[in-house]
Amino acid sequence: MAKVERFAFHVPSLEELAGVLQKGLKENFADAQVSVVDCPDMTQEPFNFPAKGICGKPRIADVGGVPYLLPLVQKEKVYDLNVIAKDIELPGAFILGAGAASSRILGVNAEFIPIVQAKSDKKPAVNGSYIAQINPADKGCLLEKYSTKYSDCEFGLLANLYASEGQPGKVIEVKASERTGELNFVSCLRQILEKHYGEKPVGMGGTFIIQKGKAKIHVMPPEFSACPLNTDEDVNNWLKFFEMKAPLICQPVIVSRDPGFDLRVEHTHCFSHHGEGGHYHEDTTPESVRYLGYFVPAELLFRIDRPKETHMVGRD
Repeated sequence: MAKVERFAFHVPSLEELAGVLQKGLKENFADAQVSVVDCPDMTQEPFNFPAKGICGKPRIADVGGVPYLLPLVQKEKVYDLNVIAKDIELPGAFILGAGAASSRILGVNAEFIPIVQAKSDKKPAVNGSYIAQINPADKGCLLEKYSTKYSDCEFGLLANLYASEGQPGKVIEVKASERTGELNFVSCLRQILEKHYGEKPVGMGGTFIIQKGKAKIHVMPPEFSACPLNTDEDVNNWLKFFEMKAPLICQPVIVSRDPGFDLRVEHTHCFSHHGEGGHYHEDTTPESVRYLGYFVPAELLFRIDRPKETHMVGRD
C-alpha cells in the first residue's frame, strides 16, 4: 500500500477567487475577463469528457513524483486510477490531469493525459484518456486515445490529478488573450494565487482551451535515459519539443504553494482532435493567443507515495 498523506486547502469563495484572478491576469494579458458561471456540459465538443462537469468534492492528488523518473527511472512505480480514486476518498471520481504513461503496458515511455471516470460499485470505469508519444515513423508526435488499445486505468511514475464527482455546478470562467507578460498562462494563475494568499495554500484544477495561436509542448522520448539526468539542461536535451497549434484542450493542476509535501506545484498536459498533444510549457504566439478556461478550487490535497529521496530537477 502506498502511503497517503492528506491536507486541507484554504478554499476561497468563487466570487473572491474570480476577483483575485481578474486583477492579476491584467498584469500578464492585454485582455482578461474572469467570472463565475455554470460549468458547460463537458460531454460535448471540444472536451468529449465522460462526465458532465468538474464540480462536487473537488480535490487534488500528487502521486509519485519526478524522482521516480530522474536521474534514472524506477519502472516498478505503477499506479491505478481506480485505486487512486479510493485513496482520495472519492470512489468513482472523475479525474483529469497530467502524468506519465505506464511503460509496463505500453512497452515505451510516453505522456499520459488522464481523463477517467473511475469505477464505482454501480459502474465500470470509463477511460477517455490520451497518450502522446514519439512516432517511430517520423519522430513527430503520435497522439492516441488510450482506450483504442488498452482496457486498464494504469499509469506510471508520477501524476498530478484534479478529481471531483464530475457534476455540473458553478465554476470560474477565465478568458485571457494577447499575452503581454513573461509567464505562461498556468504559471500566471499560480503566482497570482501565491502572491495573494501567501502562507495559505490554494489548490485549483479544471480545464482550459488554447483557442488561437500555438504552444511549446514536450513529449518524452520512448526510451528512458540510460545516463543519469542530473540537471534541467540534461532533461531538456533528452525531451522532444514541438510547436503545436490550437485548438488544444489542457488539464492543469495548480497548487499556489507547497505546504511541505514535495509537490509539483503546477503540471499541465493537453490533447487535441488534430493529433497533437503532450506537456504544456507556454504559448509561442503571445500576440494572437487566446485562452478559455474553467476552474474550481480544491478542498483537499492527497499526497500519495511521496519519494523518500527527492530533488527539484525536471519540474517545469
